[in-house]
Amino acid sequence: MRGSTLRAAMSTVVRAFSSSPAAPGGGGGGVSMVQGASRGIGLEFVRQLLRRSDQVRVVATCRAPDSAAELQELRREHARRLTVLPLDVTDESTIEAAAAAVGETHGSLDLLINAAGILSIPNVIQPETSLSKVRKSSLLLAYEVNAVGPILVIKHMRPFLKIGASLETGKGFSLVANMSARVGSVGDNALGGWHSYRASKTALNQLTKTASVELGKKDNIACILLHPGTVDTDLSRPFQRNVAKDKLFTREFSVQKLLSIIDNAKKTDNGKFFAWDGQEIPW
Repeated sequence: MRGSTLRAAMSTVVRAFSSSPAAPGGGGGGVSMVQGASRGIGLEFVRQLLRRSDQVRVVATCRAPDSAAELQELRREHARRLTVLPLDVTDESTIEAAAAAVGETHGSLDLLINAAGILSIPNVIQPETSLSKVRKSSLLLAYEVNAVGPILVIKHMRPFLKIGASLETGKGFSLVANMSARVGSVGDNALGGWHSYRASKTALNQLTKTASVELGKKDNIACILLHPGTVDTDLSRPFQRNVAKDKLFTREFSVQKLLSIIDNAKKTDNGKFFAWDGQEIPW
């Protein structure tokens, strides 16, 4: 879905949710938003956040919610606490519409997790094994989804994160957690290859670091970057052949570790890049 179709779907969601007695803003266990929640790590974040407390409220977004069967099942199970909204990171108007819906139904955010990402699509984009395989279209698509999308989501959710930072129910600041990857580290790159994906994650790191300086000073919002490890998801499945069994993580394990980092994050962690085990990754 794109453009007017997404906005129409958004309007329906807002009317339905706003009529529910479970739509008050603020208070309780806080409000977390997971962008890219239809499957993989994003879906697991939604699942584990909802399990934490019956006071926790979650906003889950993805490009085509009606096609996200597992996410829809979670919505049926947690109808009073889970809001599902359409959001396409390549269409800023849908990000704006999602922000309007968050403002109307919740009014604040304590946590924003940007989980959507792209590595390969058959006949569209594949990790490059040599410079000769690099294509302009792949570079631009990876940059649009992996770097531009998350920073635009932060831009439009900023007012609600700022409000969340001021609420006494939180820990004194709101948090943005962007899913990056170790391959985005320039200092850690000893293997080469994967030009489009690497560069897009490096761009995400720089954009997040730059945003963290402004948001930390002005709005009491901290931004961190997280490397989830190699996780058994659709994104990594075509490239798991050479991954050792003890280095291939389940979604449950990886998200549990990442949530531990999120839970223990301090304001002084603003702008830092962490691996799943809590170790800082060099830029």
